[in-house]
Amino acid sequence: MAGREQTVQVQGHRLRLTNLDKVLYPATGTTKGEVIDYYSRIAPTILPLLAGRPVTRKRWPDGVGDAQHPGMSFFTKDLERGAPEWLRRMPIEHSSGTKTYPLVDSQAALVWLGQVASLELHVPQWRFASDGSPANPDRLVLDLDPGPGVGLAECAEVARLVREILRGMSLEAVPVTSGSKGIHLYSPLPGTLTSEAASNLARELARALEADHPDLVVSSMSKAVRAGKVFLDWSQNNGKKTTISPYSLRGREHPTVAAPRTWDELAEPDLRQLLFSEVLERAAAGMAPFFGASAAASLDRYREKRDAARTPEPVPDAGARPAARGDGDPPRFVVQEHHASRLHFDLRLEKDGVLVSWAVPRGIPETPDRNNLAVMTEDHPIEYLTFHGTIPKGEYGAGTMTVWDTGMYETEKWRADEVIFRAHGTPGGAMDDARFALIRTAGDGEKSQWLLHRMKGAPTAKNPAPRAIPEPRESPQDAGGVAPMLASLSTPGLAAGAIARWGGEPWVEMKWDGIRAVGTWDGSTLTLRARSGNDLTATYPDLQDAGLGVAPCVVDGEIVALDEKGRPSFPLLQKRMNLAIPAEIVREAARTPVRYYLFDLLQIDGRDATALPLRDRRALLERLADGAGERVTVPPVFDDLDATLDAARGADLEGVVVKNPGSRYRPGERSPDWLKIKLTRTQDVVIGGIRPGQGGRSGAIGSLLVGIPGPDGLQYAGRVGTGFSDAALATLGRLLAPLGTDENPLVGVPAADASDAIWVRPELVGEVEFAEFTPGGILRHARWRGLRPDRSPEDVVLEDGP
Repeated sequence: MAGREQTVQVQGHRLRLTNLDKVLYPATGTTKGEVIDYYSRIAPTILPLLAGRPVTRKRWPDGVGDAQHPGMSFFTKDLERGAPEWLRRMPIEHSSGTKTYPLVDSQAALVWLGQVASLELHVPQWRFASDGSPANPDRLVLDLDPGPGVGLAECAEVARLVREILRGMSLEAVPVTSGSKGIHLYSPLPGTLTSEAASNLARELARALEADHPDLVVSSMSKAVRAGKVFLDWSQNNGKKTTISPYSLRGREHPTVAAPRTWDELAEPDLRQLLFSEVLERAAAGMAPFFGASAAASLDRYREKRDAARTPEPVPDAGARPAARGDGDPPRFVVQEHHASRLHFDLRLEKDGVLVSWAVPRGIPETPDRNNLAVMTEDHPIEYLTFHGTIPKGEYGAGTMTVWDTGMYETEKWRADEVIFRAHGTPGGAMDDARFALIRTAGDGEKSQWLLHRMKGAPTAKNPAPRAIPEPRESPQDAGGVAPMLASLSTPGLAAGAIARWGGEPWVEMKWDGIRAVGTWDGSTLTLRARSGNDLTATYPDLQDAGLGVAPCVVDGEIVALDEKGRPSFPLLQKRMNLAIPAEIVREAARTPVRYYLFDLLQIDGRDATALPLRDRRALLERLADGAGERVTVPPVFDDLDATLDAARGADLEGVVVKNPGSRYRPGERSPDWLKIKLTRTQDVVIGGIRPGQGGRSGAIGSLLVGIPGPDGLQYAGRVGTGFSDAALATLGRLLAPLGTDENPLVGVPAADASDAIWVRPELVGEVEFAEFTPGGILRHARWRGLRPDRSPEDVVLEDGP
C-alpha cells in the first residue's frame, strides 16, 4: 500500500510530497519517490531544454501498469488548478478560450511535476518571444519510428542518412533514443524559419530519403504502409505539435528516458533504450551539452554567494554544465528591477551558456545624452533569464526582483573592454530596437566599472507625463462597423511585470461572463452589435432606451445576466441569446433582465476617442453613464491584482482583465495593453448526436455526442450529460429536432455510445467546461455551458488534446 509523505524546501518553496512509496512502474518497482528524485537530480541538464517552452504533461496518477493492464494516462496542457502560485505560467490563446501552460524553469517545478505523476514532458520546437507570442522554432526535429519488423538498428541507419543531408545544409544533428521505440534527431535552427517553413523543410527531406531508399524509409502518415520500414515523421515541427523532451521519463513498462546519444553509440550492435538510472550516471559523469560546445564561463562564484536551500534563485549543482545553444540561436537578454538595499537594475546578456551581468544603479539610459554607471557582477545561470521573486533578508542580494524587460539581442562588438549590442525587447518599450555600448573604465572582471551608453539613432525611452483630458478628434470611421479591441492572454506573474513596466499603476477589471457588444447611442436609442458584427438590438429591447445623454457616442461593454447572488451567469444569459420571436423576447426580458456593463468609449459627439489614454476615456465614459440607470453601468476598477483575483475566484467569475491606463483603444486588434487572466477551461464542440434520457429525463435529451473537426472529419470527443437546465434542454430539443439524419457525422464513436444514438446534422456549436483530454481525445468531466450561435462549426478547433 502506498504511503510515506514529507514536506520539503526546494529553492525556497515549500512542497508537500505524498505517497512516495507508491509504485509507478510495477515491472521494476520504481516508486514516485524515485521519479521525484530523478527529476530533481536531472534538473540542471533538462531545464535549459525546457526553458521558455510551454510544457504539456502526460500523467499516470496510478502508475503505468503492465502490458496486460496498462495504467490510465492523461495529456494535460492547461495548468492544474492546484498548482502552486510561484510556478511560472504562460497563456496561449485558442478560439474557445485560454490555455495556461507551465514554464518549467526550476528544480522546484520539476519536483512538483513528479509529485503529480507527470512522467512525460512534451514541448514544441519554439520558445515564447518577449511579447508572449510563439517565436520562430530554434530547432528541427525528425522522429524515426520503426514499423513492424524493424527496430533501433534500422532507425540508426536512417539517422546516419539524415545526418549526411543535414551536414550538406551546414546543420548539426544530435541523436536521441526516444525512450519508446525509435530515435529522434534534433538540429539547431537560426531562428529565421517559421514553424511552417521548418515543417516543409522536414517534409521534403523525408520525401527525398523515401525516394532514394524506398525499401527502408516511408514518409506517409498511413500506418498501412509502414511494415518493414522506418517512418520518418516530419510533422512534429508544426507549431501546434509537441515532442517528448530530451531527458524526460517515458510512461512505458520500464522507466526509460528520451536520452541524447553519441553517433558512435548509434553504431553499436546492442543499441537499446536507456533507463533513468543509466541517464543519471551519465549526467554525474559530465555528459556533453545537448547542442554545441561547453560553455566557457564558470558559475562557481555565483554558487559561492548563494545557499540553494535559502534563496528562490536558480542555483545549478556544482557538477552541472551551463546550458549551450545552437550556433544560430540569437542570444537573449534580460533587465531586472532589483529592490535590494538600494534600488538598481541588472542587465544580463547571454553569452557562452551563462548570463554576463552588470548592476546599473540609475537604470537604462533614456537618451544618448546620458551615460550611466554599470558595475560588472558575477556570471549568472541561464535560468536567471526568467527569475522573479523575493530573495530573503540576510541572503546575498536580499530584496524583490522583477523582470523589467527581456528579449533577443544582436552582438555588434564584444571585447574585454567594450561591448556593443542592439536589443529587441518589448515593442514600444525602452529596449525596443535600441543600440547600447558598454565601455569599461576601471578594473577587470567582477566589480569592474563600465559606462552604459544609449547610442544615437536608437529610439528613446517612452515616459509620458500626466496631462489633462484632451479633446477627442474628429472621427472618420463608421460607428456601426467598429470591431472591439481584444485582450492578450496572460498570467498573474506576467501581468504584475506589465504593471511595473506601465509605471506601477494597477488597473484591474473583472472579466464578465457574457456577450461582448459595441453599443451606438444616437441620443435616444442604443444599437448593439456582437463581436462578429451581428445586430443584437432586437434580442435585448430592454437596453435600447438606456440614457447615455444627448450626445451620440459609441461604447464598448458586455451584456450579462445576473443570478440571484448578483453574479454574471452565462447559462442564465442562454435564456435570452437564442430567442428570435418578438413575443418570446419580451416575455423572457421580464423574467431574465440583462445589464450592459460598460468599460470603454470609442466615440463621443462625432469625435474619435480611441487615441486618448484609457484613464481619459474612462473619465469621459463615467460622465456619460452618470444618469443611465441601473441597466447600463460602469463597473469599478481595482488597484490590487492579487486581491481582485482572489475576489474573482471567490465569486466564481471568469477571471480579470489588467489594462495599461495610458494605452489607446485599438479597434479589432489583440493588444498587449490589455491582459486577460482566465480562471476557467473551455472547449467549443459541434453537436453530432443525442442519446435519449432515462429516468427523470426519459423522453428528453440524456446527453449530447459532440465532436471537434480533425483531419479525418468530425472527430468524436465524448458525451456531455451534465450542466443542462430544463430551459436549455428545451431549447436544444427545439433546435436539434429539424436536424435529424440517418448518417453518423462523427468519426470514432465507440459502439456503446452509438448503440442508441439519434444522429443530427452537425450545424450547432456549443461550449463545455472540462477537466482534461484523455490520450484518445475524449473530454473528461465535460459540463455544458451553452450554445454559441455566434460561432459556426468551421470555426471550432481542437484547443487542448493529445
